[in-house]
Amino acid sequence: MKAIAYIRTSSAANVGADKDSDKRQLVAIEAYAQANGIKIVASYYDAAVSGADPVTERPGFAQMLAHIAGNGVRTILVESPDRFARDLMVQMVGHDHLRSLGVTLIPTTCPTHFTDETPTAVLIRQIMGAVAQFEKASLVAKLQAARKRTGRFGGPARIKPEVIDFALSLRQAGGTVRAIAAELTAAGHLTSNGKPFGLRQVHDMLKGE
Repeated sequence: MKAIAYIRTSSAANVGADKDSDKRQLVAIEAYAQANGIKIVASYYDAAVSGADPVTERPGFAQMLAHIAGNGVRTILVESPDRFARDLMVQMVGHDHLRSLGVTLIPTTCPTHFTDETPTAVLIRQIMGAVAQFEKASLVAKLQAARKRTGRFGGPARIKPEVIDFALSLRQAGGTVRAIAAELTAAGHLTSNGKPFGLRQVHDMLKGE
């Protein structure tokens, strides 16, 4: 089994060659991996990033998702749930975003944290499900209105509507332009020349969001 290590420190005071927060986290992750027969193939680090920031807005996290989209690894190891995100809602939203991409998140100090069906977790997932359903319905309504006005959704004619719809759904889930480009490639959506969509092309797809 292969995995990627994710490390985060929230304060600039904990960043630097003479600091050990990131090193301590990596040691804990590597110890868990070794004990469970997991091979760590890469590590990504968000330095001086608040634990309350949405995971999709973190540069290191976005780079990690782009890596995952291309290498087939579907497991992420973090030292603890609060290293992934301190805010509970951010934790659950981030975890569900990863799960939607087929990625398993394991906090080494509490491996079952995201799989235990606690009342709080169930409630948050129910709220998130209701919000996601509303956003999906809103997106469908926008697409239908746009197609009714123009005969197709805005954007280059050479891009298939289903590709644009997929990109928009990823955007609604909180994906960055870079992460969406990676997911389009992973899903087999390519340009008419058989090449991956560039960031500018993805940006054009999302103009009508």
